[in-house]
Amino acid sequence: MRRVPPEMFRFTTVERSDLYGAVLEAFGVAGEHLETALGPDAVRERLRGVGWLAETGDEELHEALKKLVQWQLLDVVHNHAENYRTAEDYERRNLQYSLTRRGEAALAGVRHALEVLSSTGALQTAVLEAITDRLDELCLLSAQPASADRRIFSTLRELEGHLDALVENTKAFNGELQRLLRAEGADLGVFREVKAATVAYLQEFLVNLDRRGQAVASAVARVEERGTAVLRERALRGAELPPVAGEDPSAGWLESRRARWAGLRAWFLPADGARPRIEQLHDIARRAIVSLLQVLERINESRRRSSSVVQDFRELARWFAAAPEEEDLHRLWSSAFGLGSARHAHLAHPDPELIPSSHSWSKAPPVEVSALLRTSGRTERFTRTARVRDVAAVRAERAERARAERAELARAWKTLETGGAVRLSSFGELDPAVFDRLLDLLGRALSARPDTGGMRRATTGDGRVEIVLAPSPDERTAVLRTSKGSMAAPDYIVHITAVGGASVLPAPRPAQQETAG
Repeated sequence: MRRVPPEMFRFTTVERSDLYGAVLEAFGVAGEHLETALGPDAVRERLRGVGWLAETGDEELHEALKKLVQWQLLDVVHNHAENYRTAEDYERRNLQYSLTRRGEAALAGVRHALEVLSSTGALQTAVLEAITDRLDELCLLSAQPASADRRIFSTLRELEGHLDALVENTKAFNGELQRLLRAEGADLGVFREVKAATVAYLQEFLVNLDRRGQAVASAVARVEERGTAVLRERALRGAELPPVAGEDPSAGWLESRRARWAGLRAWFLPADGARPRIEQLHDIARRAIVSLLQVLERINESRRRSSSVVQDFRELARWFAAAPEEEDLHRLWSSAFGLGSARHAHLAHPDPELIPSSHSWSKAPPVEVSALLRTSGRTERFTRTARVRDVAAVRAERAERARAERAELARAWKTLETGGAVRLSSFGELDPAVFDRLLDLLGRALSARPDTGGMRRATTGDGRVEIVLAPSPDERTAVLRTSKGSMAAPDYIVHITAVGGASVLPAPRPAQQETAG
């Protein structure tokens, strides 16, 4: 494992760390304006531009620059290109400072740390859609000639940027979410609003998350069918890496692309049969919703009470601390917890005639007292055990209902399976249940973005049935009729098949699962 140089971030922990950080930030801003070297006067001018308004003397600035050079964050050279009129002018303008590679890394590390501290993360479904779009674009570009190598490079880097945004935002949001689940605030009103808003946010993110994850996985598979190794080689040619002395950077560049692609597969289509991380994120969000709803329920319950149990015990503790004597403590204990009450005084022996009346109560055998008497004020009553309910009929009814639903779904898919591209008007009159399935497929396809050929692709929620929708070549209108009414729409070209070539009919379930309750 590579180690960070020990002096790289020392400027953040020593005295005058604010000045050192401002000087590095000044060099960073100058680099953004393509100024690679600064003299002391230019550094002082840039300091004001980055928000350093404190008065900085020449000696203090030279000392700061000297320290940064000593830590190898700045490099210093003599500027022999200038014309100096006096020796003082030579001393002041002779030295030129510039950031070293270590200084650039230190500045980037500090900026990234400050960005992480100020960020909260987010769950963005738009990123998933952008990843799918970039994968589809790579699939199309892979079939184009060598002139598209530059577009392949830019598209691949956009894809990696979207994946990095997904990973970083998800990690940051999950960290904030776990801290929110552990948080206990004094202001219950604020916490209630934050937790309720978080529940709504998670529920909105989970809508169609399975479908979006399946769409990305299908796009990854389509790109890999074209060949990822060839795609990376073409992207390398499109990157136009500059020549450098020493080792060829191409091998490292290709290895970085392979690692990024492996990370993409780990999120959506693991090669070793492991569970995709997008599904793990789905489970984390579901569990967080349940936990937050439980916390909200406790907060609402505490609001409905005139005073909470915690507040009651704290007030009682203050009374105990203020009691003057030990006898007062005992009386307070008895009054608070009812240990002095005699709820069992009305109880008697099962057969009182066996107890002589001449005997004192202290010598009489003890009476059995039920533990229920202390908690509820009632004695135990033993009755016959209730009969166990026979749920065989309920199980049979549920199994029959499940079989009917599966049969209805099978009939619907069998009716809608086209076997090829057909017009929408060819469906004619449909059963209402079949029409609902067709309408759902059409809605998914129309919400998808068309490819370069104008084709729209979509799948069902379980990813088993795919529809390909092409625009109508003419102005014809299709009319679909059901027993409940009719619908008019453009006469699209429709192709409904099963994903992977499998049958669209659901697989039969084992008999013991059909009868399970």
